[in-house]
Amino acid sequence: MTAPTRERLSQPSDTVTGMEIPEFRGALIAAEHPDYDDARAVWNGTVDRRPRLIARCSGTADVAAAVRFARDRDLEIAVRGGGHNVAGTSVCDGGIVIDLSAMRAVSVDPVERTALVQGGALWGDVDHETQAHGLATTGGIIGHTGVGGVSLGGGLGWLMRKHGLTVDNLVEAEVVTAEGEIVVASASDHPDL
Repeated sequence: MTAPTRERLSQPSDTVTGMEIPEFRGALIAAEHPDYDDARAVWNGTVDRRPRLIARCSGTADVAAAVRFARDRDLEIAVRGGGHNVAGTSVCDGGIVIDLSAMRAVSVDPVERTALVQGGALWGDVDHETQAHGLATTGGIIGHTGVGGVSLGGGLGWLMRKHGLTVDNLVEAEVVTAEGEIVVASASDHPDL
């Protein structure tokens, strides 16, 4: 038996796994896919949820497409950055996991002392790139936690007593809204986000 391919998954069907996400370029992983069990696993091994579809995004446009797809089909959404949350909130039963794990790029501007970090990056990725320039910021205590989750949760880390929480050091964020729109949130633009 051969493993299902993306083309096979994209054939019209009544099931979500049989539909292609319009404008999506990443990998679609359904229960029949040989990588499904690995793709749905999270750090907390006691969490055993089975999403209907995992959308492994290659960029922000894929995230927006996956959000619109889930919204149009009334599917529960879980977003996986690092997959480290103890409650397992980065995976759901029967819905769609928007998986950012392929989006781990970190780019440091040593002059501005800033870093551009993709949503699937881990703190080890940030530490690796910032330390090459003699820089650091408050991040997770463990290198394999996701930057997005730690930042949204406030961000406790080794440098917080001197430099504040992770979120205190966040300059701006590219955000995909529940409508699937891409906006930049900062102190001056969409400060509510």
